[in-house]
Amino acid sequence: MDIRVLRYFLAVANEGSITAAANALYLTQPTLSRQLKELEEELGKKLFHRSNQRISLTEEGILLRKRAEEILELVHKTKAEFVDLDETISGDIHIACGETEVISYIARIAKEMRAQYPRIRFHFYSGNAEYVTEKLDKGLIDFGIVIEPVDVSKYYYLDMPSQDTWGLLMRKDSPLANHETISVKDLLPLPIICSRQLITETSSKNHVNNWFGDHVVKLNIVATYNLIFNAAVLVREGVGYAITLDKLANTSEESEICFKPFSPRLTSGLNIIWKKDQVFSKASELFLRKAKALCQS
Repeated sequence: MDIRVLRYFLAVANEGSITAAANALYLTQPTLSRQLKELEEELGKKLFHRSNQRISLTEEGILLRKRAEEILELVHKTKAEFVDLDETISGDIHIACGETEVISYIARIAKEMRAQYPRIRFHFYSGNAEYVTEKLDKGLIDFGIVIEPVDVSKYYYLDMPSQDTWGLLMRKDSPLANHETISVKDLLPLPIICSRQLITETSSKNHVNNWFGDHVVKLNIVATYNLIFNAAVLVREGVGYAITLDKLANTSEESEICFKPFSPRLTSGLNIIWKKDQVFSKASELFLRKAKALCQS
């Protein structure tokens, strides 16, 4: 499978038109059509639904689009790493992370490195633990930052020098907004919005679920989320109460929502993880040294 043809395929998928894609690629329409036909023959699958006006992806085409994007991203990353070998410390560092205030530690490292080596570039991707580990396993990122509970046994990892506090996000006009803390019993009658990870991770290491004890099955879960921004909107609009970490949503005086910590106190640690067979660029090696110094201080 030719990388060049994958680029052609993505251009057509994005444009929804062979004519438009051919113009963008500076190819003739017959040439592009022939390349796509040969790709379909190579894979033995139909990739497009064709009509007079536009073309759309088949189910197989949607799968190839996802894989092609990952392949081309990995090719770009690999080329950049080899360019870095001939230069002083420069290049790209790719980091995927969950939503956490502790990212401020990483920001300080990035600022320090950029001040010393201005040709270093950082690329951040946000998502839950499943998203982070998937990108790491595929070699699309150098480091992941995950929030417990996560199984990190197949990675090298560092424990970050801080913890995040769990609690409940709610409207300020809620009766619970007058409470200093929130107990398990306070939660049981409420419509709950929670991270999908909390309800799918059932191992004994899931200390968040363990905090609920036998009451976890009694929670009235009305919605799930993987990033807190949308969950905060649901809370603001009165859909429910969100179980989340502190300092992620806007709870300023102007905001309609507020955060109350759980009691007994519940916190989660965070880990910087990387693959055990990872080959680092000079820039990534420098980042790891600084991360180790931070975590061991």
